[in-house]
Amino acid sequence: MKNSVLEGDPKRYGRLLARKLPAVIRTREENERLIAELEQFERRYEKLTPEEREYSELLTVLIEAFEDANYALEGSTPGSRLRSLMEEHGLRQRDLLDVFSSRGIASEVVSGKRAISKAQAKRLADLFHVPADLFL
Repeated sequence: MKNSVLEGDPKRYGRLLARKLPAVIRTREENERLIAELEQFERRYEKLTPEEREYSELLTVLIEAFEDANYALEGSTPGSRLRSLMEEHGLRQRDLLDVFSSRGIASEVVSGKRAISKAQAKRLADLFHVPADLFL
């Protein structure tokens, strides 16, 4: 019998969970490990089984919950959040040219003089592995 919520075989999904043992993320190291695991799934997304897709969605929920609880930047602006993430990852404005397409736009966004577009927010989210709304 197929589970109405789960796309795929519940028994196969249960075996996957038993091998992976997902749990609430409590440390930055656990978070980084699960991000790396999620990135492996994303690289072969088209070839994932329904159970692996379900598991990757679970990883996303766990990672987002941890990051929302531990990296929330209250009272900050999208520009200040971007600067904080750039500093944390050792990036400079020139490292963001793939996101912003020009040094001028990158400079204006990083300095807070220009708003981040939805498309740029999505690219930043992919780059930093955070939700896009962090930049909007």
